Amino acid sequence: MKIEETEIKDVKIIRPTVYNDSRGTFFETFKSTFFESNELPNNFHQDNQVRSKKDVLRGLHYQLSEPQGKLVQVVVGSILDVAVDIRVGSPTFRKYHLIKLSAKNKKVFYIPEGFAHGYLVLSAFSIVLYKCTNIYNPKDDYGIKWNDPDLNIKWGNESPLLSEKDSRLPNLIDQKFLPQY
Repeated sequence: MKIEETEIKDVKIIRPTVYNDSRGTFFETFKSTFFESNELPNNFHQDNQVRSKKDVLRGLHYQLSEPQGKLVQVVVGSILDVAVDIRVGSPTFRKYHLIKLSAKNKKVFYIPEGFAHGYLVLSAFSIVLYKCTNIYNPKDDYGIKWNDPDLNIKWGNESPLLSEKDSRLPNLIDQKFLPQY
């Protein structure tokens, strides 16, 4: 595995070493000793799997009292994934990193605690797996509107499919509950 830095400190891209032969493909997406030696968390407590159809946008979600760092990968299809720094006082507050994750490119995206996370499905459907550093608590669920003009995320889709909950999320400037840096 190799780690790629991004312009936002602590947001990382992990590129697994892929082994191909006549039987198929093998690669590691998480190894606790590798993560620990590279100062990444290895204390994941929950795994999630999500299947979505094309043009579904999920997010931008975050947790406050029990924040979740996420290790995201796509096993079927492709998505446009985003991490937004919403930590008040951070030098990269309101900055985001956008990345295409796919079954083909096999990239793994690490999003630290204190960041909002969302993604848009680019393929006919996708299956996304992600590990979380904390257990999900529905009472600690917050979010920011996907098309917040202050964030100006370049989704490339003006009318994605949203859940009712996600369509009612406030803009960042109207959010009363944000993590501190």
